[in-house]
Amino acid sequence: MEKNAQMKRPPAKKGVVRRILKTVFRFYPVRMPIVIICIIFSAAVSSIPSVFMQKIIGVIETSWSSGDWSSAAEQILSTVAILAGLYVLSLISAVIFNQIMATITQGTLMKLREKMFNGMQKLPIKYFDTHNHGDIMSTYTNDIDALRQVISQSLPQLLSVGIVVTTVLGIMLYFSLWLTLIVLAGTAVMILLTKKIGGGSAKYFMKQQKAIGKEEGYIEEIMNGQKVVKVFCHEEECKEQFDSLNNRLFEDSRRANSYSNILGPVLGNMGNVLYVIIALAGGLFLLTGAENVSISGLAFSISVTVPFLNMTKMFAGNIGQVSFEINSVVMGLAGAGRVFELMDQTPETDEGYVTLVNAREENGVITECSERTGMWAWKHPHSEDGSVTYTRLTGDVRLFDVDFGYNENKTVLHNVTLYAEPGQKVAFVGATGAGKTTITNLINRFYDIADGKIRYDGININKIKKADLRRSLGIVLQDTNLFTGTVMDNIRYGKLDASDDECIKAAKLAGADDFITRLPEGYNTMLSGNGSNLSQGQRQLLAIARAAVADPPVMILDEATSSIDTRTEAIVQRGMDALMKGRTVFVIAHRLSTVKNSDVIMVLEQGRIIERGSHDKLIEEKGQYYSLYTGAFELE
Repeated sequence: MEKNAQMKRPPAKKGVVRRILKTVFRFYPVRMPIVIICIIFSAAVSSIPSVFMQKIIGVIETSWSSGDWSSAAEQILSTVAILAGLYVLSLISAVIFNQIMATITQGTLMKLREKMFNGMQKLPIKYFDTHNHGDIMSTYTNDIDALRQVISQSLPQLLSVGIVVTTVLGIMLYFSLWLTLIVLAGTAVMILLTKKIGGGSAKYFMKQQKAIGKEEGYIEEIMNGQKVVKVFCHEEECKEQFDSLNNRLFEDSRRANSYSNILGPVLGNMGNVLYVIIALAGGLFLLTGAENVSISGLAFSISVTVPFLNMTKMFAGNIGQVSFEINSVVMGLAGAGRVFELMDQTPETDEGYVTLVNAREENGVITECSERTGMWAWKHPHSEDGSVTYTRLTGDVRLFDVDFGYNENKTVLHNVTLYAEPGQKVAFVGATGAGKTTITNLINRFYDIADGKIRYDGININKIKKADLRRSLGIVLQDTNLFTGTVMDNIRYGKLDASDDECIKAAKLAGADDFITRLPEGYNTMLSGNGSNLSQGQRQLLAIARAAVADPPVMILDEATSSIDTRTEAIVQRGMDALMKGRTVFVIAHRLSTVKNSDVIMVLEQGRIIERGSHDKLIEEKGQYYSLYTGAFELE
């Protein structure tokens, strides 16, 4: 819950609409112009019936005054036939537009989700440590759905409205300047109302999107911690906190929709009022014989006034139509801002150039090879002379005067210096928060040090590509993560090209084969929900097997046996001993019995190494480790 203070995202940046359009055009550079042409044609056709109406009424007026109806029927039928042909073409263009737009909309969302997810894989661990996971999930669901509404409906509708309004305005100016000025005056009032009421709607719709993210983040947090909630009888407090978030969402949504629901009727009635005003003005001009000013040169008549009423209704209706799109546009822009904000996150930097390659050694010379030999080497190109050197991967890890803090204001590690020679087992012990896990996070470069150096086989780890560095490290965490798939799939996660035999061998090494073979379908048993159908200890054994199949030269075991009972621990420990043989191993454990046989034990306190040595040496010194091991520390 403390993450909530850090999870706030910046508001949607200006230019979001422009970026949406650029994104869609980049994804569909051919189809989008076709869609725009179809929209423009359909909108233009829907704008011109008044012109045809004026022609028909004009023919009737002329025939009535002259008494000659012989050619009237033919002129009216030809005018109607042209209009009908245009409507058919408009219908065809609308069908084409909707078919293409379905592909563009869903395709754009698919590609944006891909870009978000692929970009998320490149983000540093710090991003996920400081952002609520439920809020991130909301970006993939609510924000993307809001963006869908904008792409599929709002933007095309706004383009269509723009074309209709522009076309109708031109036709109105063609017929009568005075009546057009009255319509524009009424439209100005409608725009002011839209700005006033729509502004409040926009503000609360943006708040609504943020409130949805917070609520979903809280739900995800409580679902993950359901057992803890029940153990501590925290149900009522959880309900109170959820009700608070839910009420906040309700209030923001209520206010947003209140503004929105007011705007539609207000603008609709303003359009009706404007229609009445134009009818009165047109009638007055006809009765008084006022002079018309127009591009067409037509005088005020029924053939001008009646079509103008129709155009007024269409003009005001389209201005009002904008109000109905404001909600989805604002929500979509807020959602798009959050989508682009996630996509724009700075990826994890990697300036490394040293890579890990398969190698073989002949006559003391290491050479690179394509096939797997069981031997790895660091390929180190030198820019000075263009040469390449190879260093055998042995697992020699050394830290020199390392300082580190998760933020600039608080240093977690102070002047840490240690070394682990190939094949050594190094254990870290100390109170919670002493910095044990932090050291291992620095070795695999989940975080970068503030000062000092870390060398791996004599190479500064900043020079090693992160992917290659992490490929050489196996890690078993205290919190086990299993993925949807079979038991075999989860073990193979450590090495995707591992054979079934290699996976089974790794499971036997970790001591997991016994319980796996007793599962309903053995290694083909499906797991879901982070392996909820397994015990915590069984999940931990699978995590150990997953690390074993990767067969890395360096292992990091962060409380790897903390969730395993004493009997199972003895089984696992035998497998762990076999797994650790010949490897450099870093062990973090609260059970001091699991670190007794370590080559060296580091005792940490508040980010500093205060003692180091073997178990026997530290017991003999009767310092902090002695107090922890014998329980004298608690007694004091």
